[in-house]
Parts: sequence; C-alpha cells; structure tokens
Amino acid sequence: MVLKTLSELKNIIAGGPRKKLILAAAQDQHSLGAVIRAWKDNIIEPILIGDEEGIRKICAENNYDITGLTIIHEPDLERSVETSVKMASNKQADVLMKGKVGTSTLLKCVLNKEWGLRTGNLLSHFALFEVETYHKVIAVTDVAMNIAPNLKEKIAIINNSVACLVKLGYNMPKVAILGAVEMVNENMEATLDAALLSKMNQRDQIRNCIIDGPLAFDNAVSLESAQLKGIRSEVAGDTDLLLMPDIEVGNVLYKSMVFFAKAKVASLILGARVPIVLTSRSDSEQAKYDSILLSAAASK
Repeated sequence: MVLKTLSELKNIIAGGPRKKLILAAAQDQHSLGAVIRAWKDNIIEPILIGDEEGIRKICAENNYDITGLTIIHEPDLERSVETSVKMASNKQADVLMKGKVGTSTLLKCVLNKEWGLRTGNLLSHFALFEVETYHKVIAVTDVAMNIAPNLKEKIAIINNSVACLVKLGYNMPKVAILGAVEMVNENMEATLDAALLSKMNQRDQIRNCIIDGPLAFDNAVSLESAQLKGIRSEVAGDTDLLLMPDIEVGNVLYKSMVFFAKAKVASLILGARVPIVLTSRSDSEQAKYDSILLSAAASK
C-alpha cells in the first residue's frame, strides 16, 4: 500500500478504537481546533491539560463544544507538561501533543530519565507531505531534532521512519539518501554516508526498505532527471522517504514545500514510548489535524 493523499490516513485508522491523546498546555487555538475536530471525527479521546480558564475562553470565542471532555487544570506551563508526560509514561495516553509551550520545555520532560518517554532509541522527526507535483505522499526526515547526524544516528533515523511507514501499510519503502550530487565525493561527507547506508542495506544491516544514495534531490523525485543523468535505481523518481544530510537542509526543504509549493504536511516525533505531535508554531490547524491522524495511525 502507498498513500496518495494525507486524507487516506483515515482509512488506516477506520474502525479501530479511539486513541487517547493528551494535549499539553492546551490553551492554544490551532491545537485545540485540530484536537476537537479529530474528537468529533471519532479518531481520538482527548485529555486537555493546562490553564482551564484560557482553554474555555478559546473554546467560547471559537464556538468549540467541549462538553464531556476531560480538562486537568494546571496553569503552570512546566507542570502541565510534566503532568502530561507522566500520564503518557504511565500508559494513560497513546499520543502526546504539544500545545502552547516551547519545544525545549516539552523535550526536557520527554527525556527525563526517571519518568520521561525514553525507550533507548534516538528521537527523530518524521514528516509526510502531500504535494501536487509528486505522484504520492513523500516522507522527509529529520528536519527538527537531530542537527548533524553521524552515520550511526542516520541508521537510527531511517529505522524509526521505516517502522512508521510499515505501520502505515508500506512494504519495503524506498529511501533516498540525499546529497548535493549523485556521485560519491570524498570531500562531501553526505555522499560517503549515503554510499555506506546503501551498501549496508544491500547486506541486510538495514532492513525492511530499499535504500539508494547518494541522490541529488532532482534524481530522487524525478525519474526523467535520473534517466537524463544515466542513473539506474529502484528508488530514483519513486522515493517514499528522503533522508536529509542535516537539519539546515531539512528545515529549508520543509518550509519551502509548505510556503512555496503549498504542500499539506503531517509530522511527528518518533522513537519515544508514544508518538509525539510536535508541530511548528507556524503550522496551520489543518497540519495539526493531519498530524493527529498520522499519530493515530503510527500508534497501532
């Protein structure tokens, strides 16, 4: 199975039980709007943790009906996040979502050694894009967590992402390891890592996917471009997952796709005990809703 649109995520979770989602520091309009919409669509059962007065004020101003929803009053931001993470750690939630709080505050609690959400795996960011100029959704990793991943960290990032894609129904997703060029260049570390990752995949050291690289962005997403350059590849032009060489490249690509290409996006943090919806403050309510859909599918 391959997703053509983000709305097809609903098909994956249809008929299943509602997922319990905790919204930390819930006094955030776009987050609340997305959560309430997903609740009305029978996708999640939300628990709102934060400043109850602020939550109810936003709901009143936007005509959000929250009758029957659980609200835990905790006006202090750090304590609201701590309570949220502890509840998720105690298996009282399937998904954790960031509301009106800084990413660093949330991650500090997530990584707490005593009661956080550590699993021993590397945390990594995973985004799914629906863009009109590509024939299916395309995943991108990592644009928000790991600054300059080394080879070992890139393996962990790939494994996190492939495991998520498998939960979405993919069989042997195609992974492109990006570089500025498609040839191995000893002066360009990204191309050296790409060659090693490709060979490791061929030798079953990285499984459940097909890896090729280095590939430049045009080769990865355009079969015509790959053919013009004489590249023979199962991945080129049909990529399911793009691995970024570093966070700068990833962040620029993410925002270019959203603001220039008007792509729809859903994103998560993977590698913790539960999926974490940790969207950008500039992301729309629709992006937050689609991220909730993705989190519900990924928490199977």
